[in-house]
Amino acid sequence: MLLTIALGLWGIRRKNTMWGDESVTYQLAHRDLSQIWLTAQHVDLVHALHYAVMHELFGLFGAGLMTLRLPSVLAMSAAASAVGLLGLRLAGPRVGLLAGLVFPLLPQVQKYTQEGRSYAMVCALVAWATYALVVGVTRHARWRWAVYGCTMLLASLLHEFAVLALVAHGVTLVVSRVPRPVLRAWGVAAAGVVAGLLPLAIRSAEQSAQVSWIDVPVRLPEFLAAAVVGVACALAPVAARGPVRLPVLAVPIIVLPCLLLLIASLVKPLFVDRYVLYSNIGIALLVGAGMDHFHQMRKSSRNAAVAGVAAVAVLAALVLTGLWLRTPQSRSNDVTAIGATVRKVGRTGDGLLYLSGQHRIWTAANPEDTRFLRDLALAQDPVSSNTLAGVELPAPDIAARMLEFDRIVAVRSAGAHSPTNPQEEAKTSTLRRHFREYGTTHVNGARVTVYVRDHDPSPKAGPGSNSPGASGGVR
Repeated sequence: MLLTIALGLWGIRRKNTMWGDESVTYQLAHRDLSQIWLTAQHVDLVHALHYAVMHELFGLFGAGLMTLRLPSVLAMSAAASAVGLLGLRLAGPRVGLLAGLVFPLLPQVQKYTQEGRSYAMVCALVAWATYALVVGVTRHARWRWAVYGCTMLLASLLHEFAVLALVAHGVTLVVSRVPRPVLRAWGVAAAGVVAGLLPLAIRSAEQSAQVSWIDVPVRLPEFLAAAVVGVACALAPVAARGPVRLPVLAVPIIVLPCLLLLIASLVKPLFVDRYVLYSNIGIALLVGAGMDHFHQMRKSSRNAAVAGVAAVAVLAALVLTGLWLRTPQSRSNDVTAIGATVRKVGRTGDGLLYLSGQHRIWTAANPEDTRFLRDLALAQDPVSSNTLAGVELPAPDIAARMLEFDRIVAVRSAGAHSPTNPQEEAKTSTLRRHFREYGTTHVNGARVTVYVRDHDPSPKAGPGSNSPGASGGVR
């Protein structure tokens, strides 16, 4: 727990930057509970509970990066303590110690320990539910299974895919051949979790367009690499200290949630590594057990030297990974830099355009960045419309507004922009026909471009904007 807290606090501000998903949490947590609920009817229902929790924390401790990320640090430290206790109960104190120390060092865990999203909380709840499961097998009592069921339900309400851990737990109990009363009690608890989650799952299925950005499994190779290391450690013999053996618990929680998401992805891509972050519980347990086995098998100073060199190499790799994860470049975008760039290149009274309109969330966390610019496509702001990015004008109105301006600052993703609706088509076609690109500034995950009307013979860049021949990525 202490190691996780220390690693979590190390560089927690990431140079005072924030990325897109965290920005959404930050913005939604500023709305009151009724607004969060109304917004969730249109979008992000799966995260509504987390937004409500963060709203209360912002009210108690103030809004800021520390308040945004510290709950994840504390949650992951709770997860680390659960991992240590699982190792202790299943294989002894040394395995518990090693597994508990390995867990916060895993790259995925380090990353989401400092993320202002729900994934660390989900991981902690699944870890403690898993501990309740193991204890419930040996100390069968209704209240223990009630605790297990409530913990799993809360995890699933924070993120629906936590329910996949139920499948792993069920396989563990079946393979362990636990007594029928235990299996029956788990079945009742699992049924309660599914029943409690079902209304949310049905309603959120109507918002499935939110995950349309997933076209291929996200960060699958990195996840598989860690999973392979963990499962390989399962080959090491582990002394059993109860009816549930450590590999029988750890392997299903690594493999099954990932496998189920990949199978579902054959119909609709759904796999993102953070959705099954709790699989790292099993990886840490198996790596801890493997390290303990290797320690016991050392018979010569040569083996000890090899082990020392390997440990130093692994530690160096983890340190380098940790340093990278605490930089703004470790995330897919940097909304702080995007907003600052818009403020830097824009002049008072310039038009502002988002390609696409969903990117409006990138600058909404700090309204000062766009205060002196006019959003050309916005008909209703995000708060009053109970949406994340607001409601845009009809396509003809957007084109007409654009033609009223001689300079437009356009914000788009780093990749190519393909129009997906009439509004986006109106934006791109009007820019192409009536404006020319004057300067583009590239930032992490986005491009900020200044466009000027063709009839302007000598456009001048705004304060701090790029000019032809200057550095900064002008095309």
